[in-house]
Amino acid sequence: MSDPSTASIVSTPPAHQPTEIGGPTNAGLPDNARREKPRGLLGDAWRDLRRKPLFWISATFIVIFVVMAAFPSLFTSASPDYGELSRSLGKPSGDAWFGYDIQGRDVFARTIYGANASIVVALLSVFGTLLIGGTMGMIAGYRGGWVDALLSRVADVFFGLPFVLGAIVILTTFNGSGTSNSEWKIKFLVIASLVVLSWPVVMRLMRSSVLATKEADYIVAARALGAGTGRIILKHLLPNCLAPILVYGTIMVGSFIGAEATLSFLGVGLKSPVVSWGIIINEAQNLIRVAPYLLFFPAAFLVAAVLSFVMLGEAVREALDPKLR
Repeated sequence: MSDPSTASIVSTPPAHQPTEIGGPTNAGLPDNARREKPRGLLGDAWRDLRRKPLFWISATFIVIFVVMAAFPSLFTSASPDYGELSRSLGKPSGDAWFGYDIQGRDVFARTIYGANASIVVALLSVFGTLLIGGTMGMIAGYRGGWVDALLSRVADVFFGLPFVLGAIVILTTFNGSGTSNSEWKIKFLVIASLVVLSWPVVMRLMRSSVLATKEADYIVAARALGAGTGRIILKHLLPNCLAPILVYGTIMVGSFIGAEATLSFLGVGLKSPVVSWGIIINEAQNLIRVAPYLLFFPAAFLVAAVLSFVMLGEAVREALDPKLR
């Protein structure tokens, strides 16, 4: 007959061992590894982005520019349109950080308020381009056949139009010097010209993504189970085809900011009394030798905004593409 104390020791398993079959298989791993859940594409991309200084720098600048465009009064209390000829071409000082233009207007205030027109036009243009180009690319890639051929040929026609020349023709036709248009009508014309000339690129990106995805096993399985076209597109195709479109859209915001400034500088885009970076640069070009600061400061803001969106797009592209990690 065995000793009861000895029997109790033998029959009781150690506390650190599993007491039943099928217990935790990650025993001995760190606690954070045991708690970590599987991540998808966006989760991996966000984890990679958080480690990139370039992402945080560009995102910080973008947040500043967006807040500046939405709430310019937070950055300056001066009016961008009020001027006094007595302070014409005044140099930068404590009262006016960027100096005064030839009409005695505060250049710092005009630069701050100029962010609104440039960024709003760029964001709305990108939204329209992604919506139209993405929709047509989805239809062309999913339907195929004559639908794909027709939409692709239409896109080829717009591809043949030079971007700057096409925008100048559109804006000169509908926004000529002899017409008086409201501020929002002028902005709409600029947005429309940018969308009309840019959607074919997004259409081709979406089309190629759909063609590479629509024959995947999970799409075939969903179709075999009776899923309709709308469900397949919205639940399966669209989430898996958005990555290249989002990357291109982020970079395109910076490109459209530069395009709007270029068209306004040429005198066919936004016009006074609207305040934008392109208009400020246009007004300062003839005074570059007398007052170079009139051109330098708005141009610096323009370059910083364009580079911020381009760098953010590059960082997102590297995070979403496993080959570039």
